[in-house]
Amino acid sequence: MDSPLTFAAQLAFDTGKHLLEYFTPNGTFTSLKEDYSVVTEADLSADQLIAQAIQRKYPTENLISEELQPTIGEIDAAVWVVDPLDGTTNFSLGMPIWGVSIARIVDGWPSIGVVYFPMLDELFTAQRSSGAFLNGEQIHAQPPIPGQPTSFFSCCTRTHQQYDVSIRYKTRILGSACYTLCAVARGMAVVGFEATPKIWDIAAGWLIVNESGGAIETYDHSHPFPLRANYDYRLTSFPILSGATSELVSNSRKQIKPRQ
Repeated sequence: MDSPLTFAAQLAFDTGKHLLEYFTPNGTFTSLKEDYSVVTEADLSADQLIAQAIQRKYPTENLISEELQPTIGEIDAAVWVVDPLDGTTNFSLGMPIWGVSIARIVDGWPSIGVVYFPMLDELFTAQRSSGAFLNGEQIHAQPPIPGQPTSFFSCCTRTHQQYDVSIRYKTRILGSACYTLCAVARGMAVVGFEATPKIWDIAAGWLIVNESGGAIETYDHSHPFPLRANYDYRLTSFPILSGATSELVSNSRKQIKPRQ
C-alpha cells in the first residue's frame, strides 16, 4: 500500500499534468471571487480531482481546499489541506511559476507536504523529521555566502503596498506563495515574505522549509497550527516570514514595517 507521502506526490504530479491541459502561453480566462482573488476553471477542476482522489483513498479523513471546501467542522482524523493551483495569476497570464500544494495534517501539524510545479518539473516533498527533497534530492536552506552579491529576498505584490521594506537583498516577486517557501527551502532565496497567504498556501511549504533546516513563522504572531475545528479558513490570512536561519528571520522582521 502506498504511503501518504507517495500518494500525495503522485496526486500532485497527476494534478499538475491535468492543469497543463488548461494552460496556454497566451493566458487563460479568469474571474474574481468575493475576496477579489483570481480563480479559473482550472482551479475548480483540479480541486475536484484532488478531493475525489483523497475521498477514495482516505474516506475517513478530513479536507480543507481553497475552492471546494475552505471550512472544516470537527477534526476527528487527519486533515488534508489543498491548494489546487497556487499562482493562479501567473497561470492566467501564461507565466510558468504555478503549482499544486498538498499537505496532510496529523495532530494539528503538517506531517507531509508536497508541492509540484509542472512547467518547471519541480517536485518538492517533505515528511516530518525526514528532511526535504526536490525531485528526490535532499535540499537545504542556505544563508548568504560571504562575498556573493546575488542573494535574494522573495515577497508578494502586497508586501510593498502594505509595508515599508529595508531588506538589503535583491527583491524578486515570484507570484506564488508556495514557490517563495520552496525557494527558501532549496537555498535559492535567503528570506521570503508573504503578506496575505491563507492556510492552503502555506501548509505544505511550512513543513518543507522546516525540514530543509530553514526557519518559518508568522509575522503577526498568529497561529496557523494546530488547525482549528469548526472554522472557516477563508476568514484569516497568515503573513509568513521565512528564511535560511532564525537570525535572518529575526533581522528581517525588524526591516519590514507596516505602513501607517
